[in-house]
Amino acid sequence: MRQDEIWNAETAERYDTPGTGMFAPEVLDPAVDRLAALAGDGPVLEFAIGTGRVAVPLAGRGVRVSGIELSVPMVERLRSKADAATIPVVIGDMATATSPGEYSLVYLVYNTISNLLEQAEQVACFRNAARHLKPGGRFVIELEVPELRVLPPGQRAAVFATEPGYVGVDTYDVLRQHLVSHHFEFGDGREARVFRSPHRYVWPSELDLMGELAGFTLEHRYADWSGTEFTAESRSHVSIYRLPARPTHLASH
Repeated sequence: MRQDEIWNAETAERYDTPGTGMFAPEVLDPAVDRLAALAGDGPVLEFAIGTGRVAVPLAGRGVRVSGIELSVPMVERLRSKADAATIPVVIGDMATATSPGEYSLVYLVYNTISNLLEQAEQVACFRNAARHLKPGGRFVIELEVPELRVLPPGQRAAVFATEPGYVGVDTYDVLRQHLVSHHFEFGDGREARVFRSPHRYVWPSELDLMGELAGFTLEHRYADWSGTEFTAESRSHVSIYRLPARPTHLASH
């Protein structure tokens, strides 16, 4: 499954769920609040900007937002909400594409760094963020903690969500640190609709090393956007990395 095949026109059309799911105010508002505070006076760049779930309300706060996005259909959906003058977007891979200018903040939310399926690509993503940042700039990542503790020996799948009309199942390849998320939607009939997405899961410690390779240090790690303490039981984290006030040679490699 290539990413451009996954994030196609059909997915873009179904992606936005205003007021519910990842678009629910209790999910979205704390993220926008935190990012607006971190942005300060500087422009910001969103890697994998998608349909503008975060970028549009952030721009509504007066923050100058640009984006990089691989999926043309997702950007077309974004354009129904904000024009290119309001939120400019470069079409390309977040590990390699460049957006004009220099930014105070680069952010990558909702587990999206895991869409890069090789460790080298994830390291390149960190380095690409560093290239876009001013000295002292920050890179913020929201990412789940791998839930391998739920897998007994020999089992390769785990249910991560069950709701009326929906079941989510992850299948694991622990040798490659890969998983595929299977989203099953169904009604009263006998057939279900399935959406699948592949990921490379990353431990927080491995993510920190990627940051160090790109010249970052970990400034803060929280369990959520509201600043809840990160613990051994946290299922996700918001990690804030920062470049030194003066650039280093590591950040330019």
